[in-house]
Amino acid sequence: MEEQGLSHLTNRSVLKNHARRSSPEKDAWRVLRMQSEIVGGFEALANLGPTVAIFGSARFPQDHPAAIAARTTARLLAEAGLSVITGGGPGIMEAGNRGAQEGGGISAACNIELPMEERPNDYQDISLHFRYFFVRKLMLVRYANAFIIFPGGYGTLDEFFEVLTLVQCGKVEEMPIVLYDSKFWHPLVKWMEQTLIGEGCISPHEINLFQVVDTPEEAAQTVIQRLTEAKILPRLSDEFATG
Repeated sequence: MEEQGLSHLTNRSVLKNHARRSSPEKDAWRVLRMQSEIVGGFEALANLGPTVAIFGSARFPQDHPAAIAARTTARLLAEAGLSVITGGGPGIMEAGNRGAQEGGGISAACNIELPMEERPNDYQDISLHFRYFFVRKLMLVRYANAFIIFPGGYGTLDEFFEVLTLVQCGKVEEMPIVLYDSKFWHPLVKWMEQTLIGEGCISPHEINLFQVVDTPEEAAQTVIQRLTEAKILPRLSDEFATG
């Protein structure tokens, strides 16, 4: 009974808070703010060119192996003529933006105020700021031609599965989706193979929508080769063309 009462009170509290936050007038103004963010993002990123989105944890320090790998990967991508876009925070995002600048590429970031992302990182050529989470995610997906996903938590998993879903449902064209660090991702991939395929929740071929790599060179090469074959990049850079 106590548990039921607590659940009831919690539900009532949620409903009251929702009622205070929502009204036809407030929602109408929210729509306008959302529209403003979307239009501003489209205008800022329209000429970004071929771009790779780098996702991963905001919690890693810059000397973490995954952050070091993300920085190297972004530098290699930039040297091949690709722009890099991230969520603009610390951790993997900072490493990705920094590597892009070091490689002479465009470093773009879609910033948002989150508990683990106290400030935008210092390596942004194009720096956008969003209030609405879904608008930020829209920009990260709309303007990316490939995705490299480093170890991370709930947000990283959300981004990974959203991209997979969009490709699976035909809402975006199939594009490179690369997971970095097989040791980190192996339990998830094994679960997808055994449970999702085993229970008929996804088709066997859909496990091939992404690849798993273990070095920055392999991550960059996978993306560059796929984008070159798709004629998004004019040609392979000399470094990767020679193997």
